[in-house]
Amino acid sequence: MDQSPAPAPAPEKVHYDGCPGCAMERRKESCKGVPYKELLFVGITTFASSLPITSLFPFLYFMIRDLHVAQREEDIGFYAGFLGASYMIGRGFASIFWGMVADRIGRKPVIAFSLFSVVIFNTLFGLSVRYWMAITTRLLLGALNGLLAPIKAYSIEVCRAEQQALGLSIISTAWGMGVIIGPAIGGYLAQPVKQYPHLFHEKSVFGRFPYLLPSLCISLLAALAFITCAWLPETLHKHKGLEPSVETAEGSTQESTELPKKSLFKNWPLMSSIITYCVFSLHDTAYSEIFSLWTVSDRKYGGLSFSSKDVGQVLAVAGASLLVYQLFVYRWVDRILGPIHSTRIAAALSIPTIAAYPFMTHLSGLKLGVALYSATMIKSMLAITISTGTSLLQNKAVPQEQRGAANGIATTAMSLFKAAAPAGAGIIFSWAQKRQHAAFFPGDQMVFLLLNLTEVIGLMLTFKPFLAVPQQYK
Repeated sequence: MDQSPAPAPAPEKVHYDGCPGCAMERRKESCKGVPYKELLFVGITTFASSLPITSLFPFLYFMIRDLHVAQREEDIGFYAGFLGASYMIGRGFASIFWGMVADRIGRKPVIAFSLFSVVIFNTLFGLSVRYWMAITTRLLLGALNGLLAPIKAYSIEVCRAEQQALGLSIISTAWGMGVIIGPAIGGYLAQPVKQYPHLFHEKSVFGRFPYLLPSLCISLLAALAFITCAWLPETLHKHKGLEPSVETAEGSTQESTELPKKSLFKNWPLMSSIITYCVFSLHDTAYSEIFSLWTVSDRKYGGLSFSSKDVGQVLAVAGASLLVYQLFVYRWVDRILGPIHSTRIAAALSIPTIAAYPFMTHLSGLKLGVALYSATMIKSMLAITISTGTSLLQNKAVPQEQRGAANGIATTAMSLFKAAAPAGAGIIFSWAQKRQHAAFFPGDQMVFLLLNLTEVIGLMLTFKPFLAVPQQYK
């Protein structure tokens, strides 16, 4: 008589007393709601860390002029490109190191140190009176700010599987708001003696250092975020020297099982998503610098003749639209389309949006305002959709013990692309301003054409056979 096989015993879930990662796993099992406190911290720290990246763009043109390194006005964009690139060069060299450190000692120490470095070196940048000093402080700021890799891993690890898209979208939105509101702060607060003569005296410290005030405000916000790190729970598993406690459960989580380690560079789902992410990052950074340079340049060179305050106002409105998009729209976009399709659609819609910019120079008054504000809001929301989708693919392609290093590789590669973007954009912008009467895409039309070509390349990389997606999205 045949006997039916006995049912397999329920797998055992092993937790270690005293391990912060296991404590977080238990917390997620007992509380199925959204971890609002942790995600609020993620948003605040990401926002504070991202503010310095692009805060200099509205006043970069004027800062290079005041540092007296450019021989002619048309050469300002050349020097501005290298100063804008210095942050990403520094971050590119150090990001893998910070990701490995976060995998070894924990996410919390790296996050805290990164915020502390923002406080110090961003303030020193505002005190720069020589071109070499400005580049050096930006280079060190990028090299010592290793927050992006561990904060991405952290946002995944504090969320249950069904909430991880929300966690990464908060990072993307906070980062996007930072790189948009950062220029708004720079635009409103740079050269305060000139903009607000009734509040700031010419012989005050802000008269001597006209770009200190925006740097100081950003450093203050980073200092507040640094203080909140004291209440940040660690999420990395640390089992060495601890005794396990075994619990019988219906299933086990990925973080609680020992997975065979695979070389990250041989993990094609990870590497293909990183490369795609880098191309889009190159586009977004070049767009940020070109937008600021284009809006403040004179109309005789194809610009809009905006003041830095005008640029800050446009970018502030774009940042507010990101918050609305994150709170009320993005979760439905991710739920309906998923990370891959949403990335493709957002990239495709970015192309006509970018193509519209050079033709806005023929507008003025209300028509210009409506067109410019609408385009910047749409572009910001599309960029956030793309970065969130590609980040989600990266973090789903690796187990927890490799997540910090994987995000470090992604941040390093992205930083190198972002370092090339401002330098290349500055050189191309300076070149384009000298060809206002060319027959083929004159002036800034060529700049926006090259931006769109970069976006098309990124869009092509989101399709097979290049992009290999993690198993759960197949």
